[in-house]
Amino acid sequence: MELNGWKNRNVFVTGAAGLLGSWLTEALIERGATVTCLLRDWVPDSRLVSSGLSNRSNIVRGELEDVALLTRVLNEYEIDTVFHLGAQTIVGTASRSALSTFESNIRGTWNLLEACKTCSRLIKRIVIASSDKAYGAHDHLPYTEDMPLQGRFPYDVSKSCADLIAFSYFHTYRLPVVVTRCGNLFGGGDLNYNRLIPGTIRSILRGEAPIIRSDGSFVRDYFYVRDAVEAYLLLAEKLSEEQIAGEAFNFGNETPLSVIDVVRRILSSMGQTSLQPVILNEASHEIPRQYLDCSKAQRLLGWKPVFSFEQGLEETIAWYEEHLGVREMVIQA
Repeated sequence: MELNGWKNRNVFVTGAAGLLGSWLTEALIERGATVTCLLRDWVPDSRLVSSGLSNRSNIVRGELEDVALLTRVLNEYEIDTVFHLGAQTIVGTASRSALSTFESNIRGTWNLLEACKTCSRLIKRIVIASSDKAYGAHDHLPYTEDMPLQGRFPYDVSKSCADLIAFSYFHTYRLPVVVTRCGNLFGGGDLNYNRLIPGTIRSILRGEAPIIRSDGSFVRDYFYVRDAVEAYLLLAEKLSEEQIAGEAFNFGNETPLSVIDVVRRILSSMGQTSLQPVILNEASHEIPRQYLDCSKAQRLLGWKPVFSFEQGLEETIAWYEEHLGVREMVIQA
C-alpha cells in the first residue's frame, strides 16, 4: 500500500465517537476512505455527531461483545483496514466495575480479532489501540516496547491482556496485527471531563478552581490527538513492511509532565493564574510515574510528533472555548 493511499479504501473504526476515533475518522474521510464506524451509544454532543462526521460515514450500532455483528460488518462492508479504538478507557470506571471493562476491552478485542480471522481474505491491516498502562509499574523508565506487560489494576490488566491476545492472533493465525501504546491523549472533543485536561479547561471556563484528584505529583506523557492520528495512519500504511506486523509501538512526545505542572500551564495559557487548584489527594489504583521511549517508532517508521505540548494545548483550549464558552457563560449567569 502506497503512503497516503487511502482513497476508496474500506476502513472499519471501533470507538469512533471517542476522542481519537473522531479525529481519525475525519482524517480518513478527508483522504478519500470509505469509513464504517461502530457505535455503542449515540452521543449528540460527541465530535463525531456534532461535526457531521457521522453523516459522512457508515454507522453501525452495536457492541464489541457481539462477535456475529462484527463478522457481518467486516464481511458486508468488505473491510480491508481495521482500527480498533473501542474500549472502556476511564481508570476510575474500571475500578468501580472491572467486569464491564474486561468485557469491553478483553472480550471485545478477541471478538474483533476472531471476526478478522473469519474474514481474513479481506483484511490487510489491523491496528489495535493499547496504552502505556499495559506496562504496569516498572522501576526503570521510560517504557520501551520490550518491557514485560504487568498490569495490576483493572484498566491496566485489560490492556495487558488485550495486547497479548492481539499478538497471539498474529503468531498463531498470521493476522496482520500491530499494537499502539500511547501516552495520555488530549485534544478538542474529549467529553470525559473527569480527565485532567478537559476537566481543568471546563472548570476555568466556569470560573471555578480546577480539581486534582491525586496529590498532583503523578507524571504522565501527554500526547496531542492530531499527532496520534498521523502516527496511526503511518503505522497502518507501513504495516506490510518487514519488522512491522506483530510488533508494538510507543507513541508520545517524550516530555513527561506532572499533573500540577499541566494544570498550571493551562491556567497560564488561559490567563487565570489567580485560580488555585484544589488537590483532593484521593486517587487510587493508578501508577505514579509513566512515560514512553518512542525511539522504535522513530527508527522503523520514521515518525516523530509535530506538535509540542504547548501547541497542542493551545489548539485544545481554543476548541473548548468555541464549543463550551457560550454554554459555560450561561451556567455562570
